[in-house]
Amino acid sequence: MKKNNQYSLIVQVNGAVLSVIFVFLLIAGMTTFLSVKMSSESVGQILETSDLNKLFLYFFGTENKYFIQNNKDIKDIPLTKVGFQIATNIKINDVKSFFERELPGFSEFNTNIQVAGQGTDITNVPIESAPPMETLLKEREVAQNAGKNNNSNQTGSTIPPGQTTDGKKVVYIYHTHSWESYLPLLQQVSSSSPDDAVSSNNGANVVEVGDMLAKDLAAKGIGSEHSTIDATEKLHEKGWNYNNAYQYSRGLVQEAIASDQDLKFTIDIHRDSQRKNITTTTINNKSYARLDFIVGEANPNFKQNLQLAKDLHAAVEKKYPGLSRGIFSKSKSLGNGVYNQDLSPRAILIEVGGVDNNLDELQNAMDAFADVFSEYYWEKKNAKAF
Repeated sequence: MKKNNQYSLIVQVNGAVLSVIFVFLLIAGMTTFLSVKMSSESVGQILETSDLNKLFLYFFGTENKYFIQNNKDIKDIPLTKVGFQIATNIKINDVKSFFERELPGFSEFNTNIQVAGQGTDITNVPIESAPPMETLLKEREVAQNAGKNNNSNQTGSTIPPGQTTDGKKVVYIYHTHSWESYLPLLQQVSSSSPDDAVSSNNGANVVEVGDMLAKDLAAKGIGSEHSTIDATEKLHEKGWNYNNAYQYSRGLVQEAIASDQDLKFTIDIHRDSQRKNITTTTINNKSYARLDFIVGEANPNFKQNLQLAKDLHAAVEKKYPGLSRGIFSKSKSLGNGVYNQDLSPRAILIEVGGVDNNLDELQNAMDAFADVFSEYYWEKKNAKAF
């Protein structure tokens, strides 16, 4: 019996190896005669995202069923498909992969939609603009109404919260891309160019949105620390550029967590580059900037942070239908892929509105998010979840 099992294992391994070799020969022929390009980068991406542990256990399981008896996913691994994917970077069950390397810009649609909000599909996933440093450093005139919310809480609530964090700061709010601004808050910019929606003035960029959230949370009894650092200035001082933004903000988060053990949540606030028809909704005759939840796939806390995003998305949609555009996950091939979320199992990255949203819409969005988040926080806190 043992010899038969060994013979069976040898046959399967040889078959798998021959299948992979055949696929490589096929692709080599296609590359030669049909000019189909294949790069080491694409092979690396597949290997990085493949679960090699399952493949290893699969071969062990053919010899000893104990290794796979409680894992149905390992019992059937299509090795030919895996080999084809490694060779071509094409996923048989993903139509997008057939086009992403041939159509310029099509890779933007590679963002994974974990949970789709109302009207969300592959054609309107969040877009991240990457303006050069010279664009970020350019001074822009701020509209007169920019920053009007800095000195007062706009929720209108004067009722003291029923419970508080007793002066403890439990939420860290920061902005990796603090320059991300909104066209209605700027003057002498082109309304047709999303890349012009950048500003180092904290009254006209996402730092202002962070102020709104901090004040709203305080009204709910939740203390927070809000970083208002100008990321553009700091990157320029270091001789860094847009691509180093998360490297810089990572240091801020690490320092905040190390210096204050009361911090339980981190919230990185951005804005989308999509236009107003996608980033705006009306609820009970009030206009809101919509929210996107972004989760990095390349970090050990992916499952916990994805579940947190799902909980908040569901709570938002229950109370403010249509406010959330959904939950989107990204790998390293689409950007940073980590987003500092490896530093905490309760890390949140939200994009608040797009380049066309105004202050009222942004304030309404933060009022709603703070309302939902505070309910979630106190429920988990009272249940001793942290």
